[in-house]
Amino acid sequence: MALDIGIDLGTANIIITVSGRGIVINEPSVVAYDKKKRAVVAVGKEAYRMIGRTPEYIVAVRPLKDGVISDNDMTQAIIKEFIHMANNGFMVKPRVVLCVPSSITDVEKRAVVEAALSAGARKVFLIEEPIAALIGAGVDISKPNGTMVVDIGGGTADVAIVSFNGIVQSRSIKMAGNKFDAAIIRHITQKYKILIGEKTAEKAKMQIANVFRPTGETKMVVRGRNLIKGLPESIEITDLDIYEALHDNAMEVVEQIKLVLESTPPELVGDILSSGITLTGGGALLGGMAELVSDCVGAPCYVANKPIECVARGVDTAFKLSDELLDGFEQVQLYGFR
Repeated sequence: MALDIGIDLGTANIIITVSGRGIVINEPSVVAYDKKKRAVVAVGKEAYRMIGRTPEYIVAVRPLKDGVISDNDMTQAIIKEFIHMANNGFMVKPRVVLCVPSSITDVEKRAVVEAALSAGARKVFLIEEPIAALIGAGVDISKPNGTMVVDIGGGTADVAIVSFNGIVQSRSIKMAGNKFDAAIIRHITQKYKILIGEKTAEKAKMQIANVFRPTGETKMVVRGRNLIKGLPESIEITDLDIYEALHDNAMEVVEQIKLVLESTPPELVGDILSSGITLTGGGALLGGMAELVSDCVGAPCYVANKPIECVARGVDTAFKLSDELLDGFEQVQLYGFR
């Protein structure tokens, strides 16, 4: 039985699709490993709950950093486990399509491919994130019209202009969800002398962030440790606090959009003025992000439907379009990998 599996190998989440079944797994990119037994204890949500709560010989880690592999063995373990889960335990060697950032190097591509092959893949394909994101957002990229996508994930933000099934211009920066969380932690620490955790920062980002025009009226209570007293403390923060924390980071993404537009042929820029900019990835849900991009760039900007799942949906569709996607969808054999 032929089986096609699509893997959106994200820094924050791994989303896996199976041909004919759509998205089957959407879990955090975390693996817990027992160093004594040399065995994987848990992956995904179960491993995420173990972060900071394990004995010394069990490590719960994120094997992907800034969109690329930082721990090869752990990445192989997590891909193998998820492929096994997607197979429902059957030992079928699937064809696998992996999504990679547009700026990935050949060395990083090799690491991703070898991780998938060692995890049991029969054949591996690569697709670049901007192509997958646009397909998943339901955009027809086969026409010679300029379409712009900004995919803001957990580790990287990919900005690209696509026309006629290929990437015309693209840039990728390591400025995304994880950096936003770190900026919130840093700002609250400096302003209130309260140290909050990653999960609290992420919750604040999701609930009250507004990077365009905050009013100061949206509030929430956060809990952390007072760095002067060393004791637990609760404080109330507003969307103005989050704006102060995230404004520079959000503007860095906007600057990348401008740089891509500056090096794009004028005919395609004209297309983007009429068709608009598509925001995908978890960062697309950041309050006020679409309005900020539209205001600074001068082109309409909208958030795709279910932006977190766009790349995964595009990966799932990619096998049907493999003949058309000559650029951005590559058979591993083109690189001479074994």
